[in-house]
Amino acid sequence: MSARARILAWVLLVVLLALAGSLLATRTVLHNQLDQRLDNEIAHETGKLRAFLASADARPAGQPATVEAILGRHLERNLPEKYETFFSIIDGAASRRSAIEPPVRLDTDPKFVAELSRATSPAYGTVTTAVGSARYGVVPVTIEGSPGRGALVIVEFVDHAAGEINDVVGVMAAMSGAALVLAGLIGWLVAGRILAPVREVRLAAEQIGETDLSRRIEVRGSDDVAALGRTFNTMLDRLESAFAGQRDFIDDAGHELRTPITIVRGHLELMGEDPEENAATRHLVLDELGRMQRIVDDLLVLAKSGSPDFLAPGDTDLADLTVETLAKSRPLADRVWRLDAVAEVTVRADGQRLTQALLQLVSNAVRHTAPGQEIALGSEVTATTARLWVRDTGEGVPPDSRSRIFERFKRGSNSSGDDGAGLGLAIVAAIAEAHGGRVLLDTAPGEGARFTMEIPVAEGADR
Repeated sequence: MSARARILAWVLLVVLLALAGSLLATRTVLHNQLDQRLDNEIAHETGKLRAFLASADARPAGQPATVEAILGRHLERNLPEKYETFFSIIDGAASRRSAIEPPVRLDTDPKFVAELSRATSPAYGTVTTAVGSARYGVVPVTIEGSPGRGALVIVEFVDHAAGEINDVVGVMAAMSGAALVLAGLIGWLVAGRILAPVREVRLAAEQIGETDLSRRIEVRGSDDVAALGRTFNTMLDRLESAFAGQRDFIDDAGHELRTPITIVRGHLELMGEDPEENAATRHLVLDELGRMQRIVDDLLVLAKSGSPDFLAPGDTDLADLTVETLAKSRPLADRVWRLDAVAEVTVRADGQRLTQALLQLVSNAVRHTAPGQEIALGSEVTATTARLWVRDTGEGVPPDSRSRIFERFKRGSNSSGDDGAGLGLAIVAAIAEAHGGRVLLDTAPGEGARFTMEIPVAEGADR
């Protein structure tokens, strides 16, 4: 069964049990009320008989005052309601009954009449008849001065009286059945609408391949299922971006590695017997192999940047890190080296990775400055952020290159052929992102550039 059918089945089962319980409870309450009403009716008729016997109407002038005559006059005056009957017993035999024809004649049942005639005090009970259960009350009557013994029998036909209850319960059952069918139809439609994003997720997952990640789910509403659809679309966006980046990365890496391999192979194939030519070829081959080694090393760093063990966090003194990085940078080129600021604080970070990122920025600054120009390093800290930067007074970054220089294998439009494979700034960005931070660029053409790494620090860092 589908999820839609299972949900609907469980809902209908709960509704069915609730409706059945409600019908059963209603029927029980109505029957209890009926029993109470019939008992009250018997007691009421008993009271009416006693009142009649005490009144002057029971012994009018010129009329016989026997038990039979008095009970006869009472039956003439007192008409039974629906589903009840009265009759009298005189000296152990049925005498007269009420004028309205009852559902069944109990006064013609000798055994029943004989049993009731033996009563010496008011008695009540239940008897089974051809039309179902009946409740009765028998009230013995004796008249002073009259030798006969009599009794008034009041009979309430329970099952006939319960017919109205059965009609009510039947109507309720029919309405409940109709409501259950209507609830099933509405539930089927609503469940289908609610689960539509789930089906779309399944269909989208079935249709997604490495070459087509463009399918998205139409999301409607703001419930949990709609949130699932939005989350799935976000996941597809990330997958599409990751696959696109992977394809670009493979293409760019293949291009970058193919060039030195072609150069090495070509020179080795053309290498002759001349020692000087062989020495030059050997130097060129080693240079290209060194460049390939750098590319491979950089690719390994970038590949590891997404793994949990990329960083090895520890207590890092930013002041020592900044000063030591400047000391390591001075031998790289003939520049004016400066220290802008030093953050006297210890933070939780990977000092080696931060040093690696700063040296990448320094190497980038060296390539885009001339001898005698200034390169400066610095660090500072705020309440929640640590900043480390490298700035220079070189040519700056062209406007058309600022948005892409942090991408892999992307170089600025002012780069030369000796500027590497375009992975240095990508490594800097990866290290900053691994620390939960980012890299900012502040530059203007001809006025140099400032690359700033911002990384979050825990409150209460040791200052």
